[in-house]
Amino acid sequence: MNYLTKSIDLDLKSLTDTGRFSGYGSVFGNVDKGGDVVEFGAFGKSLELWGKSGRSVPTLWQHKTDEPIGAWSNLTEDKHGLLGDSDLWIDDAPYARIAHKGMKTKTITGLSIGYRIKRDSYNKKTGITTLHELDLVEISVVTNPMNDAARMTDVKSMIEAGTLPTLREFEDFLRDAGGFSKSQAEKIATRGLQPLLRGDPDSVKGDDLSAVLALFQSVKI
Repeated sequence: MNYLTKSIDLDLKSLTDTGRFSGYGSVFGNVDKGGDVVEFGAFGKSLELWGKSGRSVPTLWQHKTDEPIGAWSNLTEDKHGLLGDSDLWIDDAPYARIAHKGMKTKTITGLSIGYRIKRDSYNKKTGITTLHELDLVEISVVTNPMNDAARMTDVKSMIEAGTLPTLREFEDFLRDAGGFSKSQAEKIATRGLQPLLRGDPDSVKGDDLSAVLALFQSVKI
């Protein structure tokens, strides 16, 4: 399963001088720019597994796994979203101090979850994907909640690493990065990527992929 990120505006419920803050890492029922909506209860099983493991969900700096800056506790789902408390390690982690000052001065404006999709469904009529069950990996403090940039970085990283995104991820990339319409993105992804996912590269038409390759080269993250 591919590792994805999704950001929201920082909605602090509290912030102390010692680095403890409360806020939502994700919200329910809101259709984002990528056409995704997180369903209430999507984190239930994952939170249960975290609880049984005895471990805390890490607070990361900008999704960098080598930059933990704290730990989450009391994570729960209410009607609005995924709510929890985080203790920033401001005495031990330099980026925790930066995150803390950024929150206080409102120059750090986002939280972002790192997750894997366990179960989702796509509505062809509305173009909306409902995320029913997610595997929560971490929650990051991010400078700006840029969903589109995060998604483009994910897809480009996959390609550079020699792996392939899912059709839906690739369609989202085409719409966000290239300005393609929904129908255009579906057509390019189906003709260009789907044969590769099936292990049938010989059926890929050069004209269909040429625009895609040019797009990858032109997009600046």
